[in-house]
Amino acid sequence: MLSSPRFEIADAIIKEQYFRERTLSQYACRSISGKRIYPKRELIPDKENIRAIFAHDADRIMHSLCYSRYIDKTQVFYLIENDHISHRVLHVQLVSKIARTLGRILNLNEDLIEAISIGHDVGHTPFGHNGEVIISNFCKKHDVGVFLHNTQSFRLFHEIENSGKGLNLCIQVLDGIICHNGEVLNLEYKHDPLKSTEQLLDEYQNSLEDLEISKKMIPMTLEGCVMRISDIIAYIGRDIEDAIKVNLIKRDDIPNEITTVLGNNNRDIVNTLLVDIINNSYQKGKIVFSKEVFDALDALKTWNYKNIYSNPKKMKQDEKIARMFNEILESSLESLNKISEDEYICIWYNNMNDDYKEKKLKGE
Repeated sequence: MLSSPRFEIADAIIKEQYFRERTLSQYACRSISGKRIYPKRELIPDKENIRAIFAHDADRIMHSLCYSRYIDKTQVFYLIENDHISHRVLHVQLVSKIARTLGRILNLNEDLIEAISIGHDVGHTPFGHNGEVIISNFCKKHDVGVFLHNTQSFRLFHEIENSGKGLNLCIQVLDGIICHNGEVLNLEYKHDPLKSTEQLLDEYQNSLEDLEISKKMIPMTLEGCVMRISDIIAYIGRDIEDAIKVNLIKRDDIPNEITTVLGNNNRDIVNTLLVDIINNSYQKGKIVFSKEVFDALDALKTWNYKNIYSNPKKMKQDEKIARMFNEILESSLESLNKISEDEYICIWYNNMNDDYKEKKLKGE
């Protein structure tokens, strides 16, 4: 096996990275605070690696199998022939860009923000939240917990990738991923810097059984808070543009009391929200909206749900999608009960390591 080459000036590079991070906000999570659950698994100890720990995690996420599967996963609209409608892979790029913009101005750790942002939605199903609900109902029917995409994102990176060994991502990255929830909007977002690894793992296990746990999670870093609100900022206006493209709504349909505060297009909405957060959050250790902008955003989110996400025209294929999902799920369950007889399930199972197999045989 080829050994990893060593930069002659590696020590100077690492020293320079830590020196640069001294200028970050007092509320930022510095790379030196990065913590892995299994530090001894690293071929090169993080403190000796020229890649800062969170930048290394972002690379691992981008080269993972589940990241590749972002391609062709839809966002809100599906079964539509239109190459200009947002897909999941574009959404996570928009989240990353918006979150890093906020992070740069608030002087936070952009590497951590990027890693959380690009990895947060790998657990999503095809057909967006509709598919998620169908799978969760199937899980409850068979008494195997619930299905939440943010919990599954954590599970993929922590337990399934790398043949069942996981990617050994930092707890700060895993925490930001599982704590993201684009369905929950708050006037302000605070973090819990005292949250332990044990608390995080407990939240993960509990969220496999209870849909409500995810709504109560608080990120351990301010960077996790930035990504959480950036998720909403990235989709709220973009979904309006997509809905207009497919003739589901008209721009003039958006109520004036919302547009006079936020604007009526994605560019103005994103700009208004970012400026408001920066004005109200700079050097405060939390992410805060003004009351006026928060109320307008909350009203727009409610309006989007009624006129876009729950629009009968958009939902006309839902029954067909549910039938497809349930047929595949029932077939997969049958195959899992006879692994040795199913070629494809057998290939997947045999590719997993012995520890993973042992846990699953015990039902863990």
